[in-house]
Amino acid sequence: MCLDCGCGSEQVQIDGQPHACGRRRVSIETDILAANNNHAAANRKLLSEKNILALNLLSSPGSGKTSLLTRTIYDLKNTHEMIVIEGDQQTTNDAKRIRATGVQAIQINTGKGCHLDAHMVGHALEKLQPQAGSLLFIENVGNLVCPAGFDLGEGYKVVILSVTEGEDKPIKYPDMFHAADVMIINKTDLLPYVEFDLERCIEYARRVNPEIEILQLSATKGQGLGQWYDWIKTLEKA
Repeated sequence: MCLDCGCGSEQVQIDGQPHACGRRRVSIETDILAANNNHAAANRKLLSEKNILALNLLSSPGSGKTSLLTRTIYDLKNTHEMIVIEGDQQTTNDAKRIRATGVQAIQINTGKGCHLDAHMVGHALEKLQPQAGSLLFIENVGNLVCPAGFDLGEGYKVVILSVTEGEDKPIKYPDMFHAADVMIINKTDLLPYVEFDLERCIEYARRVNPEIEILQLSATKGQGLGQWYDWIKTLEKA
């Protein structure tokens, strides 16, 4: 945090110029991330020992993240043992939707917090007691900023972007897309009805992360879901 005005970061810019007092910052952020990384390492060790594939689903609100997750569960539950950790600031609505599929889910409410952290996930894993070989989905709080910086011990980060949001999200929130292993472009069935430049979105994503894998699908209509499931199966075989 800036000691002069409390602006929060030495990276703050106003109209494209560095904020004048942005060079002085206490080490609170570093300490928090170090503690989180220790918890993440413990989570990763546990998941590895149990051969559990953990996917951290990230997006802004309204991307269709929960719809994709429930559709995935319905389609894979006969062949996969799955568990879900749900993150929201308030309510248990999403966890209820997941439990309605017959899959075990636990809700984490962060209150004013804008992301899940590894300590929260570790406690959830203690309660869930996942079976060896399970597939774990972590649905993070809807936010394209804070969750990017917090390792949860997951195997892969999956960022979901809907065509109703605008193609420039990857360059507006580069940390998130740089951290992600795959970008899912969701709601592709709406492409004829919205102003969304698909090719430019892909170019932006690869500009900030040349290695990012990109999948295009519609969770509600089912288009392209096969490539999402194939991607998951490839990770399970790795």
